[in-house]
Amino acid sequence: MDAGQTRVLNRVAGLFRRRNFNIESLAVGHSETPGISRMTFVANGTVRDMRQVTTQLDKLINVTGIEDVTDKPSLIRELVLIKVKANSQNRHEVIQIAELHGGKIADIAIESLVVQIVGRPDKVNSLIKLMQYFGIIEMVRTGAVAMVRAEEKVPNQLKGGCKVS
Repeated sequence: MDAGQTRVLNRVAGLFRRRNFNIESLAVGHSETPGISRMTFVANGTVRDMRQVTTQLDKLINVTGIEDVTDKPSLIRELVLIKVKANSQNRHEVIQIAELHGGKIADIAIESLVVQIVGRPDKVNSLIKLMQYFGIIEMVRTGAVAMVRAEEKVPNQLKGGCKVS
């Protein structure tokens, strides 16, 4: 993160802190536009509270746009790495559970393995709960990132059925 990103992040975090809002998740990274970073926040509050936060964020000089995706069809994903206790007796079971949840094995050691999962937060939480049974040694989560789904226009000739020749 460069100095400009850090300044903007400090301003945004300060705004949440002054209003006593809790940021549940925060992800910051480069966007498709050079020099512009994207920050994805997950925060809970009333509709009025969130409207106030949006209004205040919009007043910050370095903020170029705000989009609330709460009620929009969106793709929401999170990356998690989970180091789990795994020995020769349970390793296969840990791997099988991870793979059934869409996880992949990122690293294997004698007494542990690292599961990587990218998915919806509910799916990630489900896998974490199951991995707790085996013993989580260490875990790191990116926080949720989101993107509104593309709107697709359906050609008139395809609406309401199919055309048969």
